[in-house]
Parts: sequence; C-alpha cells; structure tokens
Amino acid sequence: MGKAEENKQHKLDALFNNAYELFLTQGIEKTTINDIVKKAGVAKGTFYLYFTDKYHIRDQLIAKTADKLFCDAYKAMENENIPSLEDRIIFIVDYVLDCMRKNKPMLRFISKNLSWGIFRHAMTKNLPGKDISAYDIYRKLLLDHPDCRLRAPETMLFLIIELASSTAFSTILENDPISFDELKPDLNASIRAIIKNHTLSREA
Repeated sequence: MGKAEENKQHKLDALFNNAYELFLTQGIEKTTINDIVKKAGVAKGTFYLYFTDKYHIRDQLIAKTADKLFCDAYKAMENENIPSLEDRIIFIVDYVLDCMRKNKPMLRFISKNLSWGIFRHAMTKNLPGKDISAYDIYRKLLLDHPDCRLRAPETMLFLIIELASSTAFSTILENDPISFDELKPDLNASIRAIIKNHTLSREA
C-alpha cells in the first residue's frame, strides 16, 4: 500500500471509529455529520467521498461489526477440536452472543439497527480494508464438511441469525422473558433443529 492509499485508509478508519463512538454515546439521531468529521479530524468533503449520509456510515459500521464478530468467532473455533458442523455453528453463535453480552452498548447499537440486508452485505461483500468476506468463511465452514450436504444454506443462516438475535437481544438486555443463561440451552436446541431440517440425507 502506497503513502496515498495509507492516508486514505487512515481517514476512513478515523471516520468509522469516531462515528461508532458517537453513535454509541449519543445515539444516531443526535449525531450529525459535522460531529463525525470534527471528531475524526477530517474535512466534510472527505466524508462524502465514502458515504452518502450518516445512515450509510451506520450501515457500514453494522456490517463491519457483524463481519468482525463472525470472523473472530471462526478464528476462535479453529483453535478448538470441533468436528461436527452443528457443534461448530453452535460455537460461533455462542461466541458472538457472549461478545455482545460483554459489550451491551454494542449490542444496543446492533439490535436497534441490524437487518438481514445489512448483515448479508457484511457476509457477501469485501468491506474496505478486507481481502475476504465473512461469507467466504461461511462457505469454507460448510466445505470443510463435504459429507454434510445442506439444502438452502443461506436460508439456514438467515433463520439462525433471526432466531439468535431476536431471542438473545431481549434476554441479554432485559432478562425478558427469562435470563440469557436460562434461554441458552433452548436456543442451542432450536439452532440444531434448524440445521437438521436443512441437512440432506446421503441418498438425496
């Protein structure tokens, strides 16, 4: 990477990092583009080189956060001896939810703004500064198990994400209707059921 590219990346990182901090501390509605560029120490024109408005950078931040959580979970899983695809997916879900459990401001930010479209963007696109997408890792996770054939793997992922996010967010943040620790066994059992429902028999 040349000096000019390094400078561009530095400015982009500054915009991301400072927008994220402002969104967490004062909320998206109260944060202006002027707030972001002033805190990042860049010109307003630089912001518009990368983003159309503050909601665009919000979506990119959610995509980056989801991408990083998934990639970190995958790396942690690779350090464990987990042969079963079901157990590997459960490990990744547990890892991501535990991270958000420890960082409730991040959880609130994601829970209020995450949508399947944004997450799918994170999964399928190489975000700025990244050479590989989280979806490439997801495909590798499935390809590591050639004996386990899946029907509609993207639909399976959608169902798991929707289930885990909708149930875990309310239990982690509100303990409603039960605590997250109480919910976790049922959540994992439901995820296993989704995986089994999308697993094709050897004869199929």
